[in-house]
Amino acid sequence: MAAASISKTLSKGARGLKNHWIPTPLFPHLYSSSAPVSASASASVSSSSSVSSLTEPQSSGGEQRRGWTKWLLFVPGAVTFGLGSWQILRRQDKINMLDYRRKRLDLEPIPGSNLYSLNENLDSLEFRRVKAKGFFDEKKSIYVGPRSRSISGVTENGYYLITPLMPIPDDPDSMQSPILVNRGWVPRSWRDKFLEDLPVDEQSKNIASPSIQESERSSWWRFWSKKPKTVEDQVPAVTPVEVVGVVRGSEKPSIFVPENDLCSRQWFYVDVPAISRASGLAENTIYIDDINENVNPSNPYPVPKEVSTLIHSSVMPQDHLNYTLTWYSLSAAVTFMAFKRITPKKSRR
Repeated sequence: MAAASISKTLSKGARGLKNHWIPTPLFPHLYSSSAPVSASASASVSSSSSVSSLTEPQSSGGEQRRGWTKWLLFVPGAVTFGLGSWQILRRQDKINMLDYRRKRLDLEPIPGSNLYSLNENLDSLEFRRVKAKGFFDEKKSIYVGPRSRSISGVTENGYYLITPLMPIPDDPDSMQSPILVNRGWVPRSWRDKFLEDLPVDEQSKNIASPSIQESERSSWWRFWSKKPKTVEDQVPAVTPVEVVGVVRGSEKPSIFVPENDLCSRQWFYVDVPAISRASGLAENTIYIDDINENVNPSNPYPVPKEVSTLIHSSVMPQDHLNYTLTWYSLSAAVTFMAFKRITPKKSRR
């Protein structure tokens, strides 16, 4: 009985405490964190949704850019194909140019006496053969070079010898006006000797006069001569030559060829107006390449140009055809590699 009464009393006290006492938590912030946690969770969910919404258009833009870059792989193939087609056009132009030269060289030679009387433009006379008679003015020669020449497999440096061909006085068959003649290739020693003799020639030229009055030089001459004797200069004897050549124009030097130096007599390329002025001739003087094949074995120099060199180019039509095949092959290889690059690979099961 006593134990039952004690248990009843304790149960009543517990129910009273339950109705009147509310326990205060020791760490209230831990129990109140349920609301902020739910807010952060909602914020993370919203941010993830916004990020996903932003990445979707970016991924689509990246796919578009990748689509454009795939087509750029075909650009090298298109460029090389265009270069191959351009070589075909160049080949046809070269064929037409060489045919034009052959037809001009097959025409009858123009007499030198009628060369300047023609009404044709000097440029239209290029690659026409000319047959002229005159004499060479050796003192006004010009050496253009250096130019190499292969002799029996050995390469030797030399120069082109350009000399004015002057009219022969009182000769009806002679040309009426001077022309410049590229007489051909000569060794370097020719130019060295010409420069050594040049001061002597200039000095004799300055001393020379139309008439020379000889004065008394010694006592015995004064004794036998009563008055001075006048001696007129005789016209120097000239050696007539007949030249068969082809009308040409000035050379077009590359960017690696230096400019001509007139003061030091350095001529690196043929400039017809400049050479004409240096020789004391008119700027519109005709310039021809000697193609005379009748070379004296006892005097092998100068070596005239061969006719085959006039219808030859540094890049012949066959070379253009080789370039065309090269560019087309490269275009096919690059295009094939680009096609293999953009083609998706099949997965093996």
